[in-house]
Amino acid sequence: MTKFSLEELPMVQRSLVLMKPDAVKRGIVGEIMHRFERAGLKIVAVKLVQADDELAGKHYPNTEKWKVIVGQRTIDECVQNGIDLMENMGTMDPLEVGEIVKKWNEEFLKSGPVLAIVFEGVNAVERVRSLVGNTIPLKANAGTIRGDFSLDSALAANRRSRSVFNLIHASGTSEEAEDEIKLWFKEDEIMSYKRVHEDLYLY
Repeated sequence: MTKFSLEELPMVQRSLVLMKPDAVKRGIVGEIMHRFERAGLKIVAVKLVQADDELAGKHYPNTEKWKVIVGQRTIDECVQNGIDLMENMGTMDPLEVGEIVKKWNEEFLKSGPVLAIVFEGVNAVERVRSLVGNTIPLKANAGTIRGDFSLDSALAANRRSRSVFNLIHASGTSEEAEDEIKLWFKEDEIMSYKRVHEDLYLY
């Protein structure tokens, strides 16, 4: 049987993970990092970054489709929790709500240091998302990072007109990961090396 390196296997992916300012300021990045490494994901790039207006603005998509999806999700959360959206945001339009949430997210990302990490591994994007859990902490299962460590709620965030403090950003698709990694890292900042267990992988 022919042996291949991980880089040659088609299921090997890279995913961007951002430990947001709430994770860094709470001093739990080591515990969170351990979850990913224990799952077999390999760190190939990492750095502490203070995001500026340009970086935060580019990180969150500026497309109408993304804003409408985020806006509608926020509207649904407000309705479910009895929040007066008109009083809170001054609009019921999903696009406009999405634009407001985008601005909240950007402000939060700029509010303190962000630990940016590129993880590599088999089906890395899906596995990272599974480890992280639902973006709404209340909906994140116990055992996931957000389920175990998040303290915030969408209700509190919407009432205070701010982003949900949910500790982590994780790429949603392999295409998204590729774009996000290029945004946060230069090519020469990403390492290539073999971990000891990688000889166990066979094609």
